[in-house]
Amino acid sequence: MHPALSTSLIKILGCDYPIIQTAMGWVATSQLVCASIQAGAFGFLAAAVMDPAECEREIKKIKSVTDKPFGVNIHGFQPGVERIVDLCIEYKVAALSYGRGPNSKLIDKVKDAGLKCVPTIGNSKHACKAVKMGADILVCQGQEGGGHTGAIPTWLLLAEVLDLNPGVPVVACGGFKDGRGLAAALTFGAEGIAMGTRFMMSSDSPTPSATKAEYIKSQVSNIPVSSKLDGLPQRMLMNRTLVDLEKSSSFGMLIRALRNGWKYKSKTGMPIVQILKTAWEMASKTDMTLGQTLMAVNAPMIIQKAMVEGKPDEGVLPSGQIAGLIYDLPNCAQIVSKIIEEAQINLTRVTSTVT
Repeated sequence: MHPALSTSLIKILGCDYPIIQTAMGWVATSQLVCASIQAGAFGFLAAAVMDPAECEREIKKIKSVTDKPFGVNIHGFQPGVERIVDLCIEYKVAALSYGRGPNSKLIDKVKDAGLKCVPTIGNSKHACKAVKMGADILVCQGQEGGGHTGAIPTWLLLAEVLDLNPGVPVVACGGFKDGRGLAAALTFGAEGIAMGTRFMMSSDSPTPSATKAEYIKSQVSNIPVSSKLDGLPQRMLMNRTLVDLEKSSSFGMLIRALRNGWKYKSKTGMPIVQILKTAWEMASKTDMTLGQTLMAVNAPMIIQKAMVEGKPDEGVLPSGQIAGLIYDLPNCAQIVSKIIEEAQINLTRVTSTVT
């Protein structure tokens, strides 16, 4: 393996290659995590959309298949997050990832237990704060990334964070799918790359075939950012549901949120009071309004239509822009091996050119 591929990311996380499979709700299940970590990447289980019991079942499934290290992703405001963290410690999970992170007390608990903290940031101003809270690795996701994303392009964000010299390894995320990207990121100063969409668009992903077909047909220019789903900027494929959301008035969005809230209650058993309480807690700790956080609580119902039920026209399809440049659905082992092969060719070419 080219020496440039033996980065600190490998040493810290215990994976074979400097590639992270990111946590995607209802996509990064034990099925995908097992496939990605066995391929040599480091995978994160998307526990941010799970309750503690489901999370424990998924962790057990992974551990029954492989003893390779993996991580778990959480959301600081999700119900049962403290129990999920305890499970991660109990089952000796290698790392914890998060965006809008948990409180410092929870982070301290994780650090004391020896887990690595891997937050994702979309703005350089959050880098130093994240490191101060305990980050061992920073994943910098540029606006090309899928799902909730920021406004700064990947390469500019990466440059800003690297210039800050945060003192921990920095990983590039947003717009990556191949070895050219990995080689470029390493040459730029990153210690590896993180990918979501590329792993979701694999034969190992649990995403329904009908939904994957929509991603295969997508174009880079038709994967916009919208805040209509939950009040936060989120990159998704343009489809019929997103068009309807974009056309909806504030009143229409409220009706949609209440309707989905009732469905969410029926499916999860969570009382309406608890749904409202969760939305209120999120609003009080962020700059989002109660209406936006209520939509955020209900958004899973819309996402699951496409990503779980296989009805892409009835739901939304979170996606990185890179989906427009992906035309096949290989398995994770093929994806990772091809990335490493291409990266080595490109790194050798650059080295030869310089010398």
